[in-house]
Amino acid sequence: MNHRDHVGWIGTGRMGSVLADRLLAQGVDLTVYNRTRSKAEPLARRGARIVDHPADLADQDIVIISVAGSNDFAEVIVGPQGLLRDPARIPKLIVDTSTVSMEVSSEIRRKGSELGTALLAAPVSGNPKVARAGKLSLAVSGPRDAYEAALPYLRMLGRSVTYVGEGEAARLVKICHNLILGIVAQALAETTVLAERGGIARSDYLDFINDSVMGSTFTRYKTPALVNLDFTPTFTGHLLRKDLDLGLDAARQSKVPLPLSALTHEIVDRLIREGLGDLDFAALLELEARGAKLQLKPEGRAVSDGLDEGRLTARP
Repeated sequence: MNHRDHVGWIGTGRMGSVLADRLLAQGVDLTVYNRTRSKAEPLARRGARIVDHPADLADQDIVIISVAGSNDFAEVIVGPQGLLRDPARIPKLIVDTSTVSMEVSSEIRRKGSELGTALLAAPVSGNPKVARAGKLSLAVSGPRDAYEAALPYLRMLGRSVTYVGEGEAARLVKICHNLILGIVAQALAETTVLAERGGIARSDYLDFINDSVMGSTFTRYKTPALVNLDFTPTFTGHLLRKDLDLGLDAARQSKVPLPLSALTHEIVDRLIREGLGDLDFAALLELEARGAKLQLKPEGRAVSDGLDEGRLTARP
């Protein structure tokens, strides 16, 4: 494949719209489907064509998918209007950037292989802000030749692409990644509340953490949310619980004990029960503060999210 390929895109939610826009910005010929057509229209103004059904993308050379979960993933591929509806008219290669179960992905891979379509699992690490900054990481698994063919497009989506093997290996990598995500987010919430209870400003504590050996891209880009209590969703508590479910299910099948992940799952369950599940999962900070009977207030302080050197973010 080359940059003159016809590329299809399925899913223009918060992440998908940003990633599809990155392809358009680099001159890719792109045709887009989204269940709610209006959410794809901004991409049309950038040069994309819009179709009404996933099956309408079956004549594309490569189709990239960014959807919410396993059911959506299966529906757009093998559903009544899915990509593989007509065996005589199917894409050469499907790339899925979503986080879905290994069982569903394996079944779709088998079906595609029977028809002559290769599937690459290519889940991403990062939220839409990270994607917009070009700093996503991708883990990819599937046939090596399909990976080599898709690599030019994968590199357009983020800063790093790691091939981790055949089959569903990338699914497991992403599941493990999101277990770490939940555990670190909860640890950050707990220690930030402890520091504030001791009279330390959240911004000061997080500034120290970010510049220490414990700092990371994640702690930096979550800092504005924690400092100014901006829980506008980039990745909700409901989505985090879904990924923790996937991780714990994989652990049961592999007979690997995950005590920290299991405890984090319980905490995220409580986050949802307390009505915070539709917010960004950084709302774990608010849940922790409630447990400590600590009233949080936005600091109103401009702090960097680390994604754009020198750019400061703060709530009005």
